[in-house]
Amino acid sequence: MKKEMTFHVTGSAKGMQTVVHSRQHTITIDEPPSIGGQDTGPDPLTTLLSALAGCENVVANLVAKELNFDLQGIEFDIQGTIDTRGLMGDPNVKPYFQQVTIHAKVKTNEPQERIEEL
Repeated sequence: MKKEMTFHVTGSAKGMQTVVHSRQHTITIDEPPSIGGQDTGPDPLTTLLSALAGCENVVANLVAKELNFDLQGIEFDIQGTIDTRGLMGDPNVKPYFQQVTIHAKVKTNEPQERIEEL
């Protein structure tokens, strides 16, 4: 049986800045001055990596509950590499992350084999 959830945001943009609303939350996304923004918020790609950390955390917590795993917290170090030539229109270069690396340090009293299971 299908159980769907719908996620919805609205927003407006002026220059490089985008202000997005979701329920009672507001997110400002902008670029630094070197790219034409005002640096009023994180850039779009950093925001994407931040969302990835949030997704990884939610899934880890759901799985930990299922496994009766003592998950006390997670520290994330996420890095994405992009070739900016693709963003600037070079058709020979992909305009998205070439590589994303996630390092997650799990805070727990569980043994290593349980951490690997999580």
